[in-house]
Amino acid sequence: MNKTSLLDNISIVLVDTKTPANIGATARCMMNMGLKNLILVDPPKDKHQDALKLAVGAHEIIEKSAVFPVLAEALADHGLVIGTSRHAGKQRKNIRTPREVAEQVIPLLSKNRAAIVFGNEVNGLENRDLALCHEIAAIPSSDEFPSLNLSHAVMIIAYELFLASGVRTGRAAKKLARFDETEGFYRQFQETLQTIGFLEHKNPERMMFSLRQLFGRARLTGREVRMLRGVLSAVDRVVNDGKKDR
Repeated sequence: MNKTSLLDNISIVLVDTKTPANIGATARCMMNMGLKNLILVDPPKDKHQDALKLAVGAHEIIEKSAVFPVLAEALADHGLVIGTSRHAGKQRKNIRTPREVAEQVIPLLSKNRAAIVFGNEVNGLENRDLALCHEIAAIPSSDEFPSLNLSHAVMIIAYELFLASGVRTGRAAKKLARFDETEGFYRQFQETLQTIGFLEHKNPERMMFSLRQLFGRARLTGREVRMLRGVLSAVDRVVNDGKKDR
């Protein structure tokens, strides 16, 4: 299963939403992050089509959304259910952050459907609905004003799911250079820097530590390591030819 289709196995479930506009804003957030499946549990009647107005390009998500009277029916064909809550609660253990949720959910999607459940704008999920969830996620926020808009909460979790799925680049993860390849590069790099007088001969490791960190963050591929070693070899030749001309 490719990365894009992994997200097709995620459902965003809105329970007892009070404002149709929040459904539309949620649909737009989902569209931004590659999510398509919206489930509405006991949604409000949208007399003025506010949901479609706020969807802005994500009308299809609303039009294809599934509607259920109760949460239990909506979750029937999902293998994993993550409930969201802004209150940790004394009895609730192992509350996950959105990033932790995404990292744990994405690997399961090739063979499972997962639901991320959000309660209404006023009280969030009721205890009876949280009891149906396998795990609970909470979004860290300021103690002075911890309440998030419903669509904003959806966007934060959807964003983490999108990043974890790897679809942001549209390409498979690149194959990094092997450890022995990068170590060979670092040895040659250190020798060249010592030859040109850049490193202290008594304590070259101090600067090399910082340089290793720099290249480590670059996540070098084997091709990039070979290219850099070619540059170092060219520098070495120039230095050696200069010594011969003296």
